[in-house]
Amino acid sequence: MPHVLLATDADWLVDQVTAALGGPDTSFTVVREGRLVCKVVGERQPDLAILDLQVGSMGGMAVTMDLRHDESVGVYGHVPVLMLLDRIADVHLAKRSGAEGWIVKPLDALRLRRAADTVLAGGTYAEGLDGTPADAIDEPADEPAPEPDDEEVTEVAEAPEEEPTPAG
Repeated sequence: MPHVLLATDADWLVDQVTAALGGPDTSFTVVREGRLVCKVVGERQPDLAILDLQVGSMGGMAVTMDLRHDESVGVYGHVPVLMLLDRIADVHLAKRSGAEGWIVKPLDALRLRRAADTVLAGGTYAEGLDGTPADAIDEPADEPAPEPDDEEVTEVAEAPEEEPTPAG
């Protein structure tokens, strides 16, 4: 069962990601403060970390760099990272951070699923670079995101306590 750590302070993003990636075999931990991500990873190493570029006091780039540093000194194993960027100009931040993948908002379920599946399978997924059409990035989805199944969602607010939260 894949466990996804989602770091964002935006409720709409939690809804979109859990709807797009949710299923009976998927669980989520939502972290609302970037500075808590490494602590949560140490407690329960996720199969995938999805990081919003801007999260409270510590954004996705800094969190990814922290994860890579802790990994390099053996604090914990490798956690694949999919970064959610605000604009194409942010691609250079994602590349320098060590993330395996990134997609540019606005999100749609198909692109998000494709990116997450690629990164979970050990590949890389990049938007805004060679061969990625700008219209594929700039246009929002025509269809609404599917309703999530009854997946497990755990949310971490400012304190590192975990509290189950239903998606959707």
